[in-house]
Amino acid sequence: MDWLTFSRMLHVVSVVGWIGGVWFVTFVVMPAIARREAPAARLAAFHQIERGFAPQAKFWVLLAGLSGLWMTWEADLWWRFADPAQWWMHAMLGLWLLFALMLFAAEPLVLHRRFARSPDPARDWQRMVAAHRLLSLLALVTTLGAMAGAHGLF
Repeated sequence: MDWLTFSRMLHVVSVVGWIGGVWFVTFVVMPAIARREAPAARLAAFHQIERGFAPQAKFWVLLAGLSGLWMTWEADLWWRFADPAQWWMHAMLGLWLLFALMLFAAEPLVLHRRFARSPDPARDWQRMVAAHRLLSLLALVTTLGAMAGAHGLF
């Protein structure tokens, strides 16, 4: 078996599950909540839905990280991190680190408690929507850069 091809396959599938999920939450779930719930109730409604998606998001992010690390090690691609033309490698790692920290540290240790005791749920909801939109944009730029870079356009 060609383990490099297998890990690339896992990597692409995990990124589709991860980033596709982020976009679905950002551009489908959040607007639906905003249409159906009063501003003060939106955080609670989101938290109810998020419980079902959070384990999947963690799985996909872990799989993306492990498969990316394996490909970098197996193909000896460490040199790409020293080449500014390979900026998309930094973007992938940075985006992954941001999401891993958010999912495994910030959310369980800080954000869930903060949102549960929010003095202004409507304002916190708007901040969360803005953060999701920014993360979605970063994911789009990173994905486009990674696909272009991996296919020799840089």
